[in-house]
Amino acid sequence: MSAEATSPSSVHSPSPSPSSGLGRRQFLKIVAFGTITVAGLRSVGRVTASESSGSSPHKWVMVIDQAKCTGCGYCTLACRAHNDISPQISWNRVIEAGKVGNKPVFLPRPCMQCENAPCAEVCPVKASYHRPDGIVMMNYERCIGCRYCEVACPYGARAFNWETFSGPNPAVPTWGQPEIPRRPRGVVEKCSFCYQRIDRGLALGLKPGVDEEATPACVVACQIGARVFGDLNDPESVVSQWLSAQPSYRLREDLGTAPRVYYLPAREEASS
Repeated sequence: MSAEATSPSSVHSPSPSPSSGLGRRQFLKIVAFGTITVAGLRSVGRVTASESSGSSPHKWVMVIDQAKCTGCGYCTLACRAHNDISPQISWNRVIEAGKVGNKPVFLPRPCMQCENAPCAEVCPVKASYHRPDGIVMMNYERCIGCRYCEVACPYGARAFNWETFSGPNPAVPTWGQPEIPRRPRGVVEKCSFCYQRIDRGLALGLKPGVDEEATPACVVACQIGARVFGDLNDPESVVSQWLSAQPSYRLREDLGTAPRVYYLPAREEASS
């Protein structure tokens, strides 16, 4: 079994790979305002639930606490196992984002599941689309590999599948078992909030964000509770409670993409 694919310490790196389309300097511009101290939190807002829209009552949201994240990479490895991803691709990356005090700060980056998703807007064949619950999905049979979506994504959250992944997955079984089919060569891949776990859980009467079997694998794998998941339209959900009680931010809100991944900034008071 490959040590690189199964060792948490090998998951995050100081800079994104060249193929990601997002350089270190650009990404640091995105995340720079996230590594702020308590004194600067006046400009960071609090979030409340919105009314449900469309045909789904749910608004799935992920919240990541940068004050807790240690950059262990368990989330990346669990994602690779449960979604049967090639070790050459990461749907969920952990990026070094500077320091607060003497403590390193990390920025985990799944797909932002944008409400106004540029990837879905530019796709000429509608392979990228929204589910009624807001999750941005990929129809891999429809994808023609033009990579317009990859270029349009301002977060570098998509990866092109250059090669057929035909060998064993080094993250399996240590980090989980595959739950969805592998994607073919020549398509763009991305995180989907582990929709298969959400759907299966709801069908079984489970609650995403509460019951592990119905919760995204990356959230379940985080042993220090740096990630939570749930329905923002449920005022009793953990995501609603976290976001109503603590300042938060979203990446590149200025672009109007309305991401559904929120971050609680690293705080100097939490760095000891």
